[in-house]
Amino acid sequence: MQKTILHLDLDTFFVSVERKLDSRLKQKPILVGGLSDRGVVAACSYETRGYGVHSGMPMRMARELCPEAVVIRGNAGTYSKHSDEVTEIIKEQVPLFEKSSIDEFYADLTGMDRFFGCYRYATELRQRIIQEAGLPISFGLSVNKVVSKMATGEAKPNNQLKIDFGYEKAFLAPLSIKKIPMVGDKTYQTLRNLGLRQIRTVQEMPVEVMQQVLGANGRVIWKRAQGIDNSPVVPFCERKSISTERTFDRDTIDVHRLRGILIAMTENLAFQLRRGSKLTACVTVKIRYSDFNTYSKQLRIPYTSADHKLIPKILDLFEKLYDRRLLVRLIGVRFSHLVSGDYQINLFEDTEEVLNLYNAMDRIRERFGDKSVIRASGLGARTIGRMHNPFDGRPPIVLAHRKQ
Repeated sequence: MQKTILHLDLDTFFVSVERKLDSRLKQKPILVGGLSDRGVVAACSYETRGYGVHSGMPMRMARELCPEAVVIRGNAGTYSKHSDEVTEIIKEQVPLFEKSSIDEFYADLTGMDRFFGCYRYATELRQRIIQEAGLPISFGLSVNKVVSKMATGEAKPNNQLKIDFGYEKAFLAPLSIKKIPMVGDKTYQTLRNLGLRQIRTVQEMPVEVMQQVLGANGRVIWKRAQGIDNSPVVPFCERKSISTERTFDRDTIDVHRLRGILIAMTENLAFQLRRGSKLTACVTVKIRYSDFNTYSKQLRIPYTSADHKLIPKILDLFEKLYDRRLLVRLIGVRFSHLVSGDYQINLFEDTEEVLNLYNAMDRIRERFGDKSVIRASGLGARTIGRMHNPFDGRPPIVLAHRKQ
């Protein structure tokens, strides 16, 4: 049976939510993101893009390009709430769907042509989302995820597009190579240096040439340029890692403050592990200095989710990584090699008091929020926290427009 894959994308999602909440913002240029010069544009309205503004850009640069833009910090909880509202509508209507980000969905409509007509069904679903959620949304419909995603990009803003079976290559041919999912800025520049501009040229190249230039990714990009993609719609994908990082408004050399923030990050991530019944076997510390050079160190450890095991490891990595001659712009902590399981009691080191303390603190955090109980050393980092359990199947809140 021929597959039919639907890709749905909420247009400028963060901006659309802000306009839904405040109608005075309609038709105005809007930037959503960090308010300081160190902040990043999480989303921008179409009105700002004519000035060269795009998501992921430093807020300072975006303000310079479009000084009349309204700048909004945004609220992750509000965006999650509206995303969940759309998710519930899709869940009611679609037999199998994948939520790939806070504003992006895939649905497998294979076989529904014999009952409804997939394009008509997708159209009715889109209209229902617009009416009930009050948010603009676009979709692309084709035989696979890659072509559907690119069709959505061409349909925007607030429109829809179907690519009939057999016309995938013809649809992709005139598009820019930058529109291929997985082609970021560096890959795009590499391909442009080879004289490639349109997908049509990639379609005509031997796959071996692409593989020689880009390695294993070259074969994947070549297949996507041909409209070939066999990846399934996956309703839930287990997380492989969990991380958090902090960019400072001003570069700092305050070691005491840096250690406190690292402790707060580690404590919060350890709670997330225990809340999701997860254990980590690899910890990583990341530092970015004022010259934008970024370094990281990782360490394999026995599986654990205990603060008192993880914090000393993180601080040891920090001491080995930190260069006291340079100001720090960003620090981060990451736990990876995650497996399901609960903390294994150490017969010789752990006491009943320590285990009861963990249980009591976790119960308080579950009831009153993950920042309700923190170590005194982490008081300077009270903003570190999460809106929901990262292991509940929902994707993380990321930039509204990203390469995948």
